[in-house]
Amino acid sequence: QVHLVESGGGLVQAGGALRLSCAASGLNFSDYYMGWFRQAPGKEREGIACITRFGCNLYYADSVKGRFTISRDNDKNTVYLQMNSLKPEDTAAYLCAAGWLCRGGSLRSENYRGQGTQVTVSS
Repeated sequence: QVHLVESGGGLVQAGGALRLSCAASGLNFSDYYMGWFRQAPGKEREGIACITRFGCNLYYADSVKGRFTISRDNDKNTVYLQMNSLKPEDTAAYLCAAGWLCRGGSLRSENYRGQGTQVTVSS
């Protein structure tokens, strides 16, 4: 059974930083593209970052480009999201997912998704 478990969320002041982790199990991690999404209350889910299987290519949504960095460690079956210069509008639940394609900063053809971790940015 596949599990994706996010961690690292919390409350941070505007301008601060957080590092999210997503630990995967039950799948051959390096076979999958990995992505991060976020969803704020009352808003559509937004794909914000995507990384190819061995980390050679990275993709970001315009809303996070230059502030967030996605990375992965295939030996640890973990994908990360380093978030710097956080803004109140970054407040959302952040979820990771495994799939087959990166396009426009977002993971597509999603196969598996985690439950999410909450990030709250105070002004």
